[in-house]
Amino acid sequence: MQILEHVHVNVDSIAATLVFLRAALPELVRRGGGHADGYGKWVHLGTAQDYIALTEVKGTQIPGELRHIGLVVDDVEGLMTRLERAGFQPSDSSALDSHPYRRRVYYIDDNGLPWEFVQYLTEDATLRNDYSH
Repeated sequence: MQILEHVHVNVDSIAATLVFLRAALPELVRRGGGHADGYGKWVHLGTAQDYIALTEVKGTQIPGELRHIGLVVDDVEGLMTRLERAGFQPSDSSALDSHPYRRRVYYIDDNGLPWEFVQYLTEDATLRNDYSH
């Protein structure tokens, strides 16, 4: 069962977050975009099942209450390599090898959006969701 269909955030620059996400997750596609009266420029980037919606609102500041947006990846090392090639460094990699069944790394894009990328090392949900480590 799919629960989360999309997340929608305002950003100062859609282009800045698109550069980051396309480097991180090149398999994402632009599902739609344009300009809506009263809202401005927008884009949906994702898969057939879910997406990230961005609306450009100049001067937007990311609230400190937003801890991060978490996304699952198949290969965290590959993601880190792609992002490094695009000029991005992790904001926190201390959780990379802190758990036997998942690897996590954190980044902040050029709009200030915080991202967590998680690679699960097992299909066993009990092990994936073990918080004792």
